[in-house]
Amino acid sequence: MGHGISCARSSDELEFFRALQSGDLDAVREALSLDRDLVHRCTPYGRVSPLHIAAANGHLELLSMLLNHSVNPDILNRNKQTPLMLSAMHGKIECVNKLLEAGANILMFDSLNGRTCLHLAAYYGHTDCLKAILLAAQSSPVAQSWGFARFVNLKDDNGATSLHLASRQGRANSVHILLDNGAIVSSPTVTYGFPGSTPLHLAARGGWVDCVRELLAWGADRLQRDSAGRIPYAIALKRSYCVCAALLNPSSAEPLVWPSPLKFISELNADAKELLEAALMEANLEREKKIIRGAKFSCPSPSFSEDGSEDNISEMIQ
Repeated sequence: MGHGISCARSSDELEFFRALQSGDLDAVREALSLDRDLVHRCTPYGRVSPLHIAAANGHLELLSMLLNHSVNPDILNRNKQTPLMLSAMHGKIECVNKLLEAGANILMFDSLNGRTCLHLAAYYGHTDCLKAILLAAQSSPVAQSWGFARFVNLKDDNGATSLHLASRQGRANSVHILLDNGAIVSSPTVTYGFPGSTPLHLAARGGWVDCVRELLAWGADRLQRDSAGRIPYAIALKRSYCVCAALLNPSSAEPLVWPSPLKFISELNADAKELLEAALMEANLEREKKIIRGAKFSCPSPSFSEDGSEDNISEMIQ
């Protein structure tokens, strides 16, 4: 991902970068005592800085030491990725928090897909990093100038929001967090996946039952079509994801929907909201059991949950 140490300019520099990658704090400190300029060096090809390496590998003490040397927290590598992007991508929550504390800019886009740290945390399913970035966005001057809702729904170069990415990768917990923070549930993509795909289309494409459940509970439209005129049900059926297809079938009972736009919901405390959500999901699970029992499947193909385990039809209705 652009944070290797190849092609260092000298043996001393190579040893310095190796010490960074292994997290050898004493060796890095000694190298900097001999040459303070090392802190500002980058590898020639990838333009990988010491801060990128510390952030990507989760070396918090090294990261803190480098930041104390007045290193720019938003330094870019060859792909215009910041240390914050790499720490979010690799799920290094302590480094994410430290960089946010140091004032790292959450509204920067890489040159690979035009993605922010929020996109990357959602794509890789690092929910702790996702929460930290969203919390920072509520008080960040940059996010405030854009608006929090606009930040949550930023699209990458392919027209995909963080919710699209989380849905396609089967990150159900990330899907829930994003929806709870105002992600638009039925926004279409531009070129990501199939043009015009909603998060529900993308969850159906992967057979991600838990993501389908979350999206439906937050009001995703089962009848919205992509640019080829397909509804999510058709995509799940074509790929033999039988459980997903049963839940997405327009002729099956409508799911109960979480009334997120209603003012009183936002005024509830966290515990009350959690109880209401649990009740809604339990009611929808009962509805699912009836749908699956009454469905006639032509294939017994399993669908896969977020952790990679298989949930076959008989397990779903027990």
